Amino acid sequence: MVRSTISAMISTIACLIFMVAGVTLSKLALPFSEVAYGLAILAGGWKQTWEGIEELWTEKSLNVDLLMALAALGACTIGHWFEGAMLTFIFCLSGALEEYTTNKSTREISALMALKPTTAQRLQSDGQLEEVAVEQLSLQDTIMVAKGSAIPIDGQVIHGTSAVDEAALSGESLPVEKQLGDAVYGGTINLGQPLLVKVTHTSEQTRFAKIIQLVEEAQQLPSQTATLIEKIEKVYVPIVMIAVPLMIVLCTLYTDWGFQESFYRGMVLLVVASPCALVASATPATLAAISHAARIGVLCKGGQALDTFAHLNAIAFDKTGTLTNGKPVVTDADFFVDIPDLPRLIVGMESQSSHPLAEAIQAFYRDTEPISLQVTEQAGIGLTTDYQGCRWQIGKEAGSAHFCETQTKQLNQLKSQGKTLIYINRDHQLVGYLALLDQPRLDAQVCISYFRELGIQTTMLTGDHQGTAQRVASEIGIDDYLSDCLPDEKTTAIKELKHRYQVNAMVGDGINDAPALATASLGIAMGEGTDVAMDVADIVLMKNDLLRLIDSHRLARKLQRIIKQNIIFSISVILLLIASNFLSFLTLPLGVVGHEGSTILVILNGLRMLIPLRKEQHRPTTHCDDCVLYQKMQHI
Repeated sequence: MVRSTISAMISTIACLIFMVAGVTLSKLALPFSEVAYGLAILAGGWKQTWEGIEELWTEKSLNVDLLMALAALGACTIGHWFEGAMLTFIFCLSGALEEYTTNKSTREISALMALKPTTAQRLQSDGQLEEVAVEQLSLQDTIMVAKGSAIPIDGQVIHGTSAVDEAALSGESLPVEKQLGDAVYGGTINLGQPLLVKVTHTSEQTRFAKIIQLVEEAQQLPSQTATLIEKIEKVYVPIVMIAVPLMIVLCTLYTDWGFQESFYRGMVLLVVASPCALVASATPATLAAISHAARIGVLCKGGQALDTFAHLNAIAFDKTGTLTNGKPVVTDADFFVDIPDLPRLIVGMESQSSHPLAEAIQAFYRDTEPISLQVTEQAGIGLTTDYQGCRWQIGKEAGSAHFCETQTKQLNQLKSQGKTLIYINRDHQLVGYLALLDQPRLDAQVCISYFRELGIQTTMLTGDHQGTAQRVASEIGIDDYLSDCLPDEKTTAIKELKHRYQVNAMVGDGINDAPALATASLGIAMGEGTDVAMDVADIVLMKNDLLRLIDSHRLARKLQRIIKQNIIFSISVILLLIASNFLSFLTLPLGVVGHEGSTILVILNGLRMLIPLRKEQHRPTTHCDDCVLYQKMQHI
């Protein structure tokens, strides 16, 4: 791609040099000015002419490249060598600019390819390290990642702690702390201490490899608008090719222009009627938008996804792992007896369980030193232990205690809020409880508020019970919700939303969301979710950041505005130039400048998609106050 851009720029510079030489020779009344102009046309136009002939030969279709070559040759045949050379130069310049745009828009994928590790340090059975190609690594192999080195493949940390730079995958600049059992991804950088990592994916299945594949595929998939413009070009160009000789003949026979003037006007028509700017209206801008999205951690599988996103009327969200963190936290802790060592006892018991609720309880009491205990874990019952002559149990059973009216009311209220209750029993008598809740993400309320302000219907689909769904929906301000949904019921709901609102989206992260993601007009997957969800989705948020969903929607809308501007502008210029030609005051040089200048302006306008969006970096850091602050910042 870079080599192609350099070649285009060399052709453009050579064309300019020969054209300046021709002008100089002509002004000094020296011979061979036509030769210099001819060399300018040859240097600047050979590539486009060859591509036009090749497409005519292989696909039996005409394109704008061939139109421009014919226009330049036509200008030369009637003695307008300078105009032919200038047309070739500006057309070559616009082509080089488009090559640059394409190269610029694919720079992120090139950077990703450069970051892709090729070797790894594999730990052998005798404790020695062996350098091997990444492709030679097998599942369950152990590798060592040194400080400052790229992690070569996806795996799980089995020894060491370190900070890892995951910006290449997520778009986030802050490093992520990795501890024992955490997942690490190929292509990220180990910034801290050496790590021992167990290989969990082959080199072809890593998240890094999938990102490269997705971006490469996305750049091959044109948007709906670009496809429509390409279809128009295939019809429009032959019409121009027929209209030009027909105009020359008719104007020669039925006007007082004569053949010379009619032929000149035909060449002007050939130049100004060519849809170069129209053809360049969508593709460069779309490639730039896909590149921009990749840079902020959003993968779009083609321009069609951005087209659909810009016209969104309704959006549905899965709850767990999408609108909520997917990890419960302790929100309430109440004890009915005064036992100073009770928190230490709880931590001592929960530290011997790997259950997600146990992890949440340990996190709640993270500064509490545990008591060393012998603990038994029974499915459906919980944890039991003997301590100071008493039988202690922690689980979902409340024991045989008789609740007073106040306690009963309090527990029922917690249940109605969708909270999970964990009871602490001593000798089968209730002595306290813990309430846990999967809380909404910090950015969920901001995201829902954004779409609601645009008049886009928001819906939450969840398999959780009514109480939990109602609490989350109320807290984040979503328009509607459906609870107790099975995967097929989610799919049915998405079909209904699609029928009612025509263009809808589904945001999810789990295997159970995959049918709904595939059914929606636009499927959006959370990048830390399941591979199945990412495979069927049209857009992937590489980091579970709903604010990136806002950024990508703004990006899609900006792309649509730019494409519309380009189309209206290019068509207006073509019509104005054609009208000016028939009124006889448009010269070939002005026609060349007007037509090719409009093409350059359209491409430059498309390049604006590479500029970061305003407000793109604002992020809330706490749950309540900063969400309100972020919302206020949206209106600044």
